[in-house]
Amino acid sequence: MKNKLILISVCFLAVVQQGMTQTKISKPRVIITTDGEVDDQDSFIRFLLYTNEFDVAGLVYSSSQWHYAGDGKGTVFISEMPITAKLYGQRTELRWPGTDWMQYFIGLYTKVYPNLTKHAKNYPAPNDLLAKVKVGNINFEGDMKFPTEGSDFIKKILLDEKPGPVYLQIWGGTNTVARALKSIEEEYKSTSNWDAIYKKVSQKAVLYTVLDQDATYQNYVAPNWPNIRVIYNSTQFGCLAYPWPRVVPDALKSYLGGPWFAKHIKFNHGPLLEKYFLYGDNQKIPGDPEHTQGNLEEAKKSGFIQYDFISEGDSPSFFHFLNVGLRNMEDASYGGWGGRFTRSEKNPTRWEDGLSSADYNPYTYKEDPTYSQTRWIDVLQNDFAMRADWCVKSYKKANHPPVIALKTAKNISAKPGVVIHLSGSAKDPDGNKVIYKWWQYKEAGTYNKTIEIQNPENADASFIVPADSKKGETIHIILEVKDNGSPQLTRYQRVIITVLPQ
Repeated sequence: MKNKLILISVCFLAVVQQGMTQTKISKPRVIITTDGEVDDQDSFIRFLLYTNEFDVAGLVYSSSQWHYAGDGKGTVFISEMPITAKLYGQRTELRWPGTDWMQYFIGLYTKVYPNLTKHAKNYPAPNDLLAKVKVGNINFEGDMKFPTEGSDFIKKILLDEKPGPVYLQIWGGTNTVARALKSIEEEYKSTSNWDAIYKKVSQKAVLYTVLDQDATYQNYVAPNWPNIRVIYNSTQFGCLAYPWPRVVPDALKSYLGGPWFAKHIKFNHGPLLEKYFLYGDNQKIPGDPEHTQGNLEEAKKSGFIQYDFISEGDSPSFFHFLNVGLRNMEDASYGGWGGRFTRSEKNPTRWEDGLSSADYNPYTYKEDPTYSQTRWIDVLQNDFAMRADWCVKSYKKANHPPVIALKTAKNISAKPGVVIHLSGSAKDPDGNKVIYKWWQYKEAGTYNKTIEIQNPENADASFIVPADSKKGETIHIILEVKDNGSPQLTRYQRVIITVLPQ
């Protein structure tokens, strides 16, 4: 790889490790598995507005500890998970919302699809999405005894010759994915191809899991496929899930409040978003007696007003794979719209959240294990509002995100004392004014002190590599660009500086 020289102070030398940014990145290939909880359905509605950003390989119904269909034979089941075993005891089925709601929302997507294509290329045709909907293992929590249409579909994708990873988003239980892996093991383990197949699948499958909602990861996937990469979100999703009023700082709560959703999402944005579930909206999911949030009186008893946000606890699983310039797909510890994670000490292929991936919360003045996700709420919601506008507005009347490029390199190696000159540029497709901001994402780097950036609100900025920085330490600098349109939209570029020895 070619190295380039950058401007330096006095006679110090900084070595550029990589060329210019804006390298074309192929669209992530994704499969969603979902149990149909109300927050899954809201996540799915938002996901449909972002499908142009992905290669959607599959949309698969699965079960979880919270939702399963039963086998239709009256078989009694009790959860392996202590919380649901205590809550529900023995059941023949549990809160099952059916296997037609994704098709229903895709039907509504059909009505806004022509307008969406005015704003961005590559939105998938509705019939193409319908062809990807499959029913997986749904009979009971942890159901993986037999192959299903959904598990066989996932198996086929994991074994195909299309290069690159497959990002398996686990919105419910892991069981249908586990069954796909089990079917691969059963077919190939006794053959001469097993080592090659095992390596291929282990390198290809990447799980983004929102909690363990059954025991199949622990009981089967982890012991039998330990090299499969996993991003495990157990905490950070909370700011976008049911407990958001306790988690989100007051300064950001308006983005999840009823007035915001009524104005920007629920009304006057087409038939798909009319069906987005909110508190007190008088909607009810068939088959789920615990979906009572649509009843306004019940909502008020819990402290909510009409049209307040309910939950999208699963959305971080696809936020993580949106290419907005933060480079978090290179390394989950970098942090991005889907949260920030640290590598497990026990399993180097597993990335987890928690105290080890906490970010400093400037509203509470504390390290906060959810702030790695919470910090993006305003920009995420404004981006959602933009997509909602795309459902009904012409290109001229809607807003579109700025496009950013770095003029300096995205990876730099430099000795302490070197002046790093940062330079970027941005264009706005709507002709809006752009606002620059360079900032240090301190938690993403390993140099744990604050650096002073000169001219952080200009396109060109600089800072000095600290004299006390050590060999191998990293400093992450984010170029954030906002437009002044409505809604205000944000994109990024990231520069990573690695400290060289003196």
